[in-house]
Amino acid sequence: MAEQDPHSDDDHDGHPPFLAHHFESPEQQFATGKLGMWLFLLTEVLFFSGLFCAYVVYRSNHPEIFIYASRFLDVRLGALNTAVLIFSSLTMAWAVRCAQLDQRRGLIACLAVTLACAAVFLGVKVVEYEHKWKDGLLPGGHYSHEAEATEGKRADEPAADHAGESPDEAPRNVHLFFSVYFAMTGLHAIHIIAGMGVITWILIRAVKGHFGPGYFGPVDFTALYWHLVDLIWIFLFPLLYLIH
Repeated sequence: MAEQDPHSDDDHDGHPPFLAHHFESPEQQFATGKLGMWLFLLTEVLFFSGLFCAYVVYRSNHPEIFIYASRFLDVRLGALNTAVLIFSSLTMAWAVRCAQLDQRRGLIACLAVTLACAAVFLGVKVVEYEHKWKDGLLPGGHYSHEAEATEGKRADEPAADHAGESPDEAPRNVHLFFSVYFAMTGLHAIHIIAGMGVITWILIRAVKGHFGPGYFGPVDFTALYWHLVDLIWIFLFPLLYLIH
């Protein structure tokens, strides 16, 4: 799709505004940016694929650890974050459409809602991390039944979560699960923070009126990144929270 200045044709030297001088046309600039973003997303997929492979190896070699330790994750909080990110994908896609239709207010509103959803996601993760920190469920930490007792008494966890569970001793090396958990969710959270930074930059430009039907590439590229971040979480949620 072609890109050009949304509000004027050319600047004083005949060069369209927002068109980098090393591109011959807005169309070429948009196509190049799109290709570059897809290549970047491919490297992100390869990066997280390594983490997913590590998960498969550890789980296949120590299934008892993952079965035992996964019960200390709050499924409701994970489901809430999943719903929040799915909704943020909708608002980000809507932001691209608003930019294409030159709906400035809609674009600003959608970007702001996306940022709010990202903040909610990180807030929920902080709550989860705080629980793990207080219970000593950390990478390399030593698990004890005192942590289990604390977890069982937590007001925000349904009593049924521990119903029927055996009081047997915790498997050795339970910290392996939390090493995988913090590595995967922590790196995902870093990507959320990076996305928030880029969306903030896009929002500032949207307020200044930089985007329109002919120039919306940065919004589109940022949306692609955000969709990938959301997709990764959709895989993380069942792997860590639901598969027992």
